[in-house]
Amino acid sequence: MAEILLLLVAVVWGTSYGLAKEAVLLYPVLGFLAARFCLTFLILSPAAWRELRRHPRLALSTALPLGGLLLAIFLCETWGVAHTSAANAAFLISLCVVLTPFAEWLLLKQAPSRTAFVAAGISLCGTALLTGSIHLQLNLGDGLMLAAAALRALFVCMTRRLTADQPISTLGLTGLQTGVVGLGCLILAGLQPTPLPALPASSVFWGIVAYMVLFCTLFAFFAQNWAIRRSGPSRAALLTGSEPLWGALFAMAWLGEAMTPQAVLGGLLILGASLWAALPERRPLAASPAAG
Repeated sequence: MAEILLLLVAVVWGTSYGLAKEAVLLYPVLGFLAARFCLTFLILSPAAWRELRRHPRLALSTALPLGGLLLAIFLCETWGVAHTSAANAAFLISLCVVLTPFAEWLLLKQAPSRTAFVAAGISLCGTALLTGSIHLQLNLGDGLMLAAAALRALFVCMTRRLTADQPISTLGLTGLQTGVVGLGCLILAGLQPTPLPALPASSVFWGIVAYMVLFCTLFAFFAQNWAIRRSGPSRAALLTGSEPLWGALFAMAWLGEAMTPQAVLGGLLILGASLWAALPERRPLAASPAAG
């Protein structure tokens, strides 16, 4: 179930790029992110408040660092995409599948299996083919996307580390995290020299916001938090690392973009690596007791 949920998270997040691109044409990025996460927090506020009353110290010590990491990830991705090509952004963010096994090794003292490293390499090659020509210049945009990939790897490992065997509920944790991100976006927007304009009345904008709140935030972050507590960080990164494939398929269906044979091959490699990661892990059989 954990692996299935993580694949669904990748599918949902893959659809978010094209929709978010339309939304930020109607409203500034920080305002859009604030609306998305503040509305999610309002929906989950009963669960968040209940968790704060039950385990105040644990809830804050878990939600604040994880929410801060999420805020940093979204800021790096948002500004990174604005300063580099879409192909570079997709390729660099996919590096999280390669970085996560090393982060897991360093932070959790758990050496990932060889399968995790091989599958990560296959997924990375698939992303390179899917995104086409990659011309890395290590400019500001590329650096921010690389930072976002490293932060994603850190996030899944820290989620595992801070929530393992803890009584905090996944729903309450998700609510508190989204509150941290939403508040952070509002504070940053308030520090801008130009204040945010009035919220648009466009039905398209609010339709996108509703989809992002219900599926890309509420469902996706709850499912990710729940699944990471039951699956290894490297497996989680591999499954959510199939996001570029679903994004390309959505762009083809929604925006009418074409996929070259090279991109199709890259997509198949990503899908194969993700399905490989979803297979149950083999566990060594217990030695049978010696006779007599």
